[in-house]
Amino acid sequence: MKIAKASLISPDHNFWYGFVAITISVFVLAYSARFGQVSVLAYYALWLPLVLVDYRHSLGNYARFYWIMAFGVFACMSVFWSAAPGVTARAGVQYMSHIVCALIAARTMNVRTMTLGMLAGVFVVVLYSLAFGRYHYDPLDGNYSFVGAFSSKNQLGFFSSLGIYFAFACLFILRERGLGRLLALSGGGLSGYALIASQSATSIIATAATLSVMMGLSLILLFAPRTRKAFLAVGLVLALCVAVIGLNFGGMDLLLGAFGKDATLTGRTYLWAEGLAAAAQTPVVGVGYYGYWVQGFAEAERLWEEFYIDSRTGFHFHNTYIEVLVELGVVGLLLLSIVIARVPAGHLIRLLNDRDNAASHVMFGVTLMLLVRSFFEVDVIHPYVIGSFLLYYAAGLLAASKSVRRPVFPAAYRDLRVRHV
Repeated sequence: MKIAKASLISPDHNFWYGFVAITISVFVLAYSARFGQVSVLAYYALWLPLVLVDYRHSLGNYARFYWIMAFGVFACMSVFWSAAPGVTARAGVQYMSHIVCALIAARTMNVRTMTLGMLAGVFVVVLYSLAFGRYHYDPLDGNYSFVGAFSSKNQLGFFSSLGIYFAFACLFILRERGLGRLLALSGGGLSGYALIASQSATSIIATAATLSVMMGLSLILLFAPRTRKAFLAVGLVLALCVAVIGLNFGGMDLLLGAFGKDATLTGRTYLWAEGLAAAAQTPVVGVGYYGYWVQGFAEAERLWEEFYIDSRTGFHFHNTYIEVLVELGVVGLLLLSIVIARVPAGHLIRLLNDRDNAASHVMFGVTLMLLVRSFFEVDVIHPYVIGSFLLYYAAGLLAASKSVRRPVFPAAYRDLRVRHV
């Protein structure tokens, strides 16, 4: 049987392949630590063979992606000065190959396929966690929290946040109907329940902030392009004023108190101080990618013991920028900051100039969520995690020369329409 190339690599004709590939990828990136190497190989098998189908279309001109890949390349180069070169070499190759898979997805899957695939994937991930999950006692805050099939409530909260956001995007940006709308309602509802069950303050705050900004942006987009920019500038100034007032008059303490947190963010501020102290030892290029949290290294062992991490794995400084400073220094921080800042800013600029750009509309929201979370979590600097996949997918769309406009009814749901009632 001969399969047309377009059904695999053309964004306008490969909906079903893309939908399945993204759904499986989300599940693998959620539970790769649980299911091991076989699941990672399945992830590679979904994306890398597309290069063999049509390498020009799948890869494109990678010189255009220099600013996207610079951080990953530098992470691989850090093997030459890493405190744990073997660990760095393996993790660096994994991260670079993960970036390549995300960029292949950006060139072969349109934003509608990504949105519906993400919704289906998160639905399966959350359903699996609800079916086989467990509660975990946190000795730092003295509470039990539902972590699902993950090792942390924040990971369950993150996937739940993504389910809620992509349900919002499906209903209010892409304006899906039929089975697409049903998927959004069921996936969003289940994700909302899991988010509340996880009691992840970071995820709840990031979700609320993202949806608030997106709803405000939807109002701004009703005006002419020049007026939109003026309203956006005023909104940024007001947001900054509210943030300053809140920090100076106890607003942060009230917000944290609502989630049962104290001013130390359950030990995060101490962890940040330890990270900054470690970064000061090798400030320019760091200790090497994945070169700090290594079993047998004295400082890592001390922090694992202080924070009751019996597994001695899967821990970090709970701040993306401090984590990068420790591992890759100021150089690595600069390279990553370019990606984290440029991607949401670039999609926002495109959207302000063309409100029908569905890709930029959806991707701005999800990268904004990643940006908010980056101050309290580490979502985008590790291989085989959904945060880095989404960031580099959004970056790949931004680097593409063509913009993706919002589909017009009824084409927006032609692949999921109900033929018979």
